Amino acid sequence: MRTAAAIASIGLSVMTFSCATIDPQTMSTAASTVRESFGEERQITRAGHGHILTNTGVWSPDSEWIVYDIRSDAAGDLFDGERIEMVHVRSGEARILYTAKNGANCGVATFHPRDHQVAFILGPENPTSDWQYGPTHRQGVIVDCQTPGIARNLDARNLTPPFTPGALRGGSHVHVWDSAGDWVSFTYEDHLLAQFKTPGADHDLNQRNIGISVPGKQVTVPSAHSRNHDGNYFTVLATRTVAQPKPGSDEISKAFEEGWIGTNGYLRTDGTRQRRAIAFQGQVVTTKGETISEIFVADLPEDVTQSGASPLEGTERRMPAPPRGTVQRRLTFTADRKFPGIQGKRHWLRASPDGSKIACLMRDDTGVSQLWLVATATGELRQLTRNPWDVGSTFTFSADGSSIAHVMDNSVCMTDVATGVTTRLTPRNADEQAPRPEACVFAPDGRAIAFVRRLSSGGVVFNQICTVSVR
Repeated sequence: MRTAAAIASIGLSVMTFSCATIDPQTMSTAASTVRESFGEERQITRAGHGHILTNTGVWSPDSEWIVYDIRSDAAGDLFDGERIEMVHVRSGEARILYTAKNGANCGVATFHPRDHQVAFILGPENPTSDWQYGPTHRQGVIVDCQTPGIARNLDARNLTPPFTPGALRGGSHVHVWDSAGDWVSFTYEDHLLAQFKTPGADHDLNQRNIGISVPGKQVTVPSAHSRNHDGNYFTVLATRTVAQPKPGSDEISKAFEEGWIGTNGYLRTDGTRQRRAIAFQGQVVTTKGETISEIFVADLPEDVTQSGASPLEGTERRMPAPPRGTVQRRLTFTADRKFPGIQGKRHWLRASPDGSKIACLMRDDTGVSQLWLVATATGELRQLTRNPWDVGSTFTFSADGSSIAHVMDNSVCMTDVATGVTTRLTPRNADEQAPRPEACVFAPDGRAIAFVRRLSSGGVVFNQICTVSVR
């Protein structure tokens, strides 16, 4: 294992490209314009191991550090990372924040938006044949950058009745703070319900849902099961799924790829403000029997500790239920389009800072995956990009909401939200060294975008973290 001191000795390589802005007068309509304005690209990491970025939240609040994990494969599909690290973007100094122990692995790290602390997935320690890493057997933890190596449990788990309000019974995944750094969202799957393989009237199935963890009320659970653990946050589900959605209805079989809406929620059509809300993809069944993904919103109450019609904590045969006052509503209805539903590279929904619009990928009538914007309050759709190439990655808004960072045609790009004009920030590369699709993340100060390339280190190719400046 490479020590922190050894990692700190890595250097930076800088690739600078001349600006070659294309005169918009020579282009067609602005909506279909692709320009070039290359920024300064820097290779930030050089260590001889993998570097995986999460799709959002990888920058420290001061835009000085980038957090990552060290999973070995290019896409991060193999959950074999043993460390969470962060690298200083100017000096190249790398620091180990956490090293997993007792056979556990860790990954998918995100920074708190205000403080120097990091949330990430921790797999089970001392795994056994019946408790290996998987969707129902993982948890969220938090490490303070000032006290590396010390992980605090985010969510609590209680696998034995009587179940505990504020605790779940399975595994959480991709933990992202809201803009204030208060509540944390994640996706969830249930260990207890995984035993049921077919639908039944007397039980729910294990289906992916969206959960939230809220600070201020620690949750203590009994030690009746060896995999039970306490949590520092009060944790509930924010969505509701069904095993067999009725065709043409708003029922969903899966809730996933979520994003917080706005720095202060969003304005409803009546002018009142919904302070906390999450956008997510929900799988519906069309009247033709096709399963597609549409955009849904979960409007959340301020107090998530109160049960609604069903227990927050669930039962042995029922999924935990959203708190009283949660409203799940469908935002898009795209079944009649030539290419219905959310389509393109796997991506998480992202909302503009003012909360007024949600960005997603859908195919245009020619089959090209484009950026689209959906009005949060009304569901009105607007096609943002009209480019000849697919949007090739996840994406993020700039802090001021004016631009969206993404990969397209093997380049890191930035699309103007007002005009739809896309600007290449890096030259087009060959496929082998093209920016990876998993992350394209604006720095909080808006001056740079973090992404990953496959580059050689000691004659071996690894994922390496790069940045490109934004002019």
